[in-house]
Amino acid sequence: MGNENQFYLFSPVAIEVKDLRSEGWILDIGGGGEGVIGRLKSRDVVAIDCRRDELEEAAVGPLKIVMDARDLQFLDNTFSTATAFFSLMYLKTREDQQKVLHEVWRVLQPGGYLHVWDVDLSERPETDKEVYVVQLRYTVGGVKKETGYGSQWPEEKRGIDYYVKLAELVGFRHVQTETNSHTFYLLFRKEAQADTLSNP
Repeated sequence: MGNENQFYLFSPVAIEVKDLRSEGWILDIGGGGEGVIGRLKSRDVVAIDCRRDELEEAAVGPLKIVMDARDLQFLDNTFSTATAFFSLMYLKTREDQQKVLHEVWRVLQPGGYLHVWDVDLSERPETDKEVYVVQLRYTVGGVKKETGYGSQWPEEKRGIDYYVKLAELVGFRHVQTETNSHTFYLLFRKEAQADTLSNP
């Protein structure tokens, strides 16, 4: 990851990635690299990432497809579950994030769930570093791993309320929130009656 002095390092966070109940395929947005959801659910996962090298690095098991999450090449109502494990943070603009969420909503079946893990950037710490790094000590399938996810600070504050409002704009219903230090987990549901919503 280069010289650590170049980055603002958040203190390490321990996360246990719990099992996901799903009927059918799980769409994992940004599923390359660590491929945490792929490690958890293996062959039940369709992992997409815009970078081929990240998918090649991920563990064997999931179906890996090079794809831009802003333009998913899947039919409507294909998946029962979707996940974004510290991947929305890499999208630079609100517009790109909303495109991804709308596409995820489109390919989810009515009643399907979206699981989101991300970092709370609602308050930016005092730092002149242009890049922040979230350090994770995560447990998945009984195996403990360590990793870091880094990106440039966004232009606007991004926290729980930000993502909830963004998801609700495209038709999701916010079901659950869990906080863990400067990270959070959000669960959303695609309601059946939301099919009449127009594109954002």
